[in-house]
Amino acid sequence: MHEGHAFLITLAMVLGVAALTTVVFQRLRQPVIFGYMLAGLIIGPHLPVPLVADEATVRVLSELGVILLMFSLGLEFHFRRLIRAGWTVVIIAVLETSFMIWLGHEAGRLLGWSVLASLYAGAALAISSTTIIVKAFADRSDPSRSTEMVFGILIVEDMIAILLLALLTPAGAQPSGAAGALGITFFRLIAFLVAFLVVGMLVVPRFMRFVVGLRRAEITLVVSMGLCFGAAVLMQSIGYSVALGAFLAGALVAESGEAKVVERLAEPVRDMFLAVFFVSVGMMIVPKLVVEHWPAVAGFTLLVIFGKIAAVSFASFLTGAGIRTSVQTAMSMAQIGEFSFIIASAGVATGATPAVHYPVVVAVSAITTLTTPWLIRFADPVAAWIDRHLPRRIQTFAVLYGTWIENARLHPESSADRQRLRRALRAVAIDVCVVAGVGIGVSLGAAPIGARLAAATGLEELQARALIVGAALLASVPFFLGIIRTGRALGDELSRRAFAEPVPGRLDLAAAPRRAMVVAVQLATVMAVGAPLIAVTQPFLPTFAGLGLLLAGAVVLGVIFWRSAADLQGHVRAAAEAIVQAIDAQHRRGGPDEAERSLHRAYELVPGLGEPVPVGIPAGSPFAGLTLADTELRGRTGATVIAISRGQDVVLVPDGHELLQAGDVLALAGTREAVDAARRLLSGGA
Repeated sequence: MHEGHAFLITLAMVLGVAALTTVVFQRLRQPVIFGYMLAGLIIGPHLPVPLVADEATVRVLSELGVILLMFSLGLEFHFRRLIRAGWTVVIIAVLETSFMIWLGHEAGRLLGWSVLASLYAGAALAISSTTIIVKAFADRSDPSRSTEMVFGILIVEDMIAILLLALLTPAGAQPSGAAGALGITFFRLIAFLVAFLVVGMLVVPRFMRFVVGLRRAEITLVVSMGLCFGAAVLMQSIGYSVALGAFLAGALVAESGEAKVVERLAEPVRDMFLAVFFVSVGMMIVPKLVVEHWPAVAGFTLLVIFGKIAAVSFASFLTGAGIRTSVQTAMSMAQIGEFSFIIASAGVATGATPAVHYPVVVAVSAITTLTTPWLIRFADPVAAWIDRHLPRRIQTFAVLYGTWIENARLHPESSADRQRLRRALRAVAIDVCVVAGVGIGVSLGAAPIGARLAAATGLEELQARALIVGAALLASVPFFLGIIRTGRALGDELSRRAFAEPVPGRLDLAAAPRRAMVVAVQLATVMAVGAPLIAVTQPFLPTFAGLGLLLAGAVVLGVIFWRSAADLQGHVRAAAEAIVQAIDAQHRRGGPDEAERSLHRAYELVPGLGEPVPVGIPAGSPFAGLTLADTELRGRTGATVIAISRGQDVVLVPDGHELLQAGDVLALAGTREAVDAARRLLSGGA
């Protein structure tokens, strides 16, 4: 009876204080998550406030919140939804999370943490907060392409977070905590997931359709919660995270087609326990530890903000998004949140990470949550600033690359195209697996094999190990080169879709943009494959070893790319001359139809510039009298001006200092979306 009374007091204290703090934060127009955390800090044991809730009770309630959150994510997950999001967001999410895992791992090692503790740190820094981003975007009335990309990336990030939890939780429970436990854990996990999903797909969807068909809301809710907590207990009993079990239960229920019904019923229960979860996060904040370890808090905060912005921007650009969209997407995702808390608490619970890890992660999340609205607000000015300071040839390439990727996506895909693509992906998968296997195998076997080799040859043990590592690197070279060759094959395949096939015996008019696209796709392939490869093998290799190899390949391809970008600049100048002639023909002959035909003929002579659109500067335009740099046209829309026709005067490939005048006709290049946005901006000034 006494225990029940204590439980009621704790629950009343948690919800009562949380109610007051969240109302205050809502009135201040701040994220209510801060209200929950502040409530936890108030009722926790680390502040001199005469309100101390029972920590064990709150922890149990918060675990219910985690389970229900994962169940809800499972309900929202569907393989068809992931496919609809496209390969673009998959590539961005994998590259970005891999880079952040590596950054967090290296930072943890510099702090003196173990390999496994550093992996937990990297995993906590890798996953952006869906809750915070949804709240930030709810205040925006102009959803853009970057908004769609952000939500697509978040879907993939959630999957990666579940996989990280499933791998790290049992590995952290190993007595040795060795990195080698991850390999065994991975294969066990795959085998168990296959069996669980096969059986679950045969039973759960049919059963849920039957239950929902009874049309009794309370029965549907009880059955759903039973499946959720039953799967969570099953996963915990065999050594995996309760979050994985709850997520899988939600995904199986979603396959029944009744996810919306179940989600509507479970939402109030989930929201209440999720609030308790964030209160429990606040209770675990130890202000004294945060102050003592402020260098770690500051360092991880900078890693999250600048690391995520750099990784997402670069990855988004490589997939064909322009500079503006890439920067907008990146600056929206520069924070961590609920998954980071779950990963950090799992590390502390298993003993894999030091106790300071959790309050450090919470402090980093709080700071990055505060900075997120400001980063989103300043995304456009930052994109314009970046575009303004890029070299001319990179500016030109950045605009045209998006048009090439757009053309490649719109090109009808034949069976031969699909076969070539599958062959290239299969080749790169084999090369990556071999390189990873050799790296991990040598790391785990270098010491015992080196000792035997030293005993057999009379070499010193250090020399024997160096010999083994050198032989492994030499054996891996063909596979590294295979990844680069596959990148070229992918570039050739995409360029065939983006540009017309060259006619044998005739000049290839698209040679310059074709070369630039092939090198760019080659570089994108190396980075997209290399980042996860580093994340997987880094715990087994010397510090910065994998990064050094990746940077070496990227530098070589970067030099080649720089030269191809110079050739592209000459191609654009020739295009500008042809387009100006077409605009002059419009003035001489008159008629929009003739002008459109002239432009199309000009663009056929110099392909790779996107949709041909001339735009005039009308009298009274707010842009008349401004320089191109002042308009920030490229940074704001993604389109670029490749020529200006001004009566008898012609300006080819103008720079930012060119002054616009009323009556000018601008020749724009870029994707359809970018050119349309630039036309609206120049015509209406909005």
